[in-house]
Amino acid sequence: MNRADLSKQPHEVSAMFDDVAPRYDLVNDILSLGRARGWRKVVAEAVAAVPGERVLDLAAGTGTSSEPYADAGVDVVAADLSLGMLEVGRARRPDIEFVQADATQLPFADASFDAVTISFGLRNIQGHRRALAEMLRVTRPGGRLVICEFSTPTLAPLRTVYTEYLMKALPGIAARTSSNPAAYQYLAESIAAWPDQEELAAQILETGWAGVQYRNLTGGIVAVHRAVKPSPAAPAR
Repeated sequence: MNRADLSKQPHEVSAMFDDVAPRYDLVNDILSLGRARGWRKVVAEAVAAVPGERVLDLAAGTGTSSEPYADAGVDVVAADLSLGMLEVGRARRPDIEFVQADATQLPFADASFDAVTISFGLRNIQGHRRALAEMLRVTRPGGRLVICEFSTPTLAPLRTVYTEYLMKALPGIAARTSSNPAAYQYLAESIAAWPDQEELAAQILETGWAGVQYRNLTGGIVAVHRAVKPSPAAPAR
C-alpha cells in the first residue's frame, strides 16, 4: 500500500486489518493511552439508541463499539470490510450480528436503520463522501448519524505534541505490540491528512444530512460529529 498518498484501495485496507485483528483491541487501548473506552462511551451516548431501535455500526471491527447497544437490548448490526476482524468479533460476541460490508455500497435497504455510527473508520474508506451518502440512504427520516474520528487538536502546543506522537512514538509502540507495524504507520499518516472538525462538518452537510454538530474530545484529538436525516418536508440546512 502507498501509505503517504492514502489511496486506501478497499482490498488493501481489508487485508491490513485482517493482519492486525487478533491483537487489534489490545493495541488500540495501548496506543490511545486508555482513552478509547471513554471515547466509545461518548459515542454510545450520542447515538442514544433505545430498545426497539435498529443501529448500524460501520467499521465495527471486532464489535467492541457495538457491545454497548447489544448490552442495552438494542438491535445492532456490526458491519466491517475485514473478514479477519469479523471472525474475531463473532467468536467474542456470538449474540451480535456481524456482516461484511463495503461502506460505499451497503447491502441494506433504504431507511432500514434508526441510527448509523462509525468510529475511527471513515478516514480509511476510499471515497468517504460516497459512504456518507450511503449512510444517509439506509437511515430513516429523522434518524441519526454519529461519527467518531481523529481530528485536529484545538490548541497549537497540543497539536505539536500530538504530531510528534503520531509520527515518531506511535510507530515505535506499534512495532513492539502489533503483528503489522506498517499498518499503524499508515494509520498515523491517515490521521495527519484527515480533514479538521469544520471541514468534515461541511462535508456531512453537503451529503444531505442536517443539524450537524460536533464535540471535541481530549482537546480535539478526537471529534464526535452528530447529524440527522431530514424528513422530505424539511430540507437540510
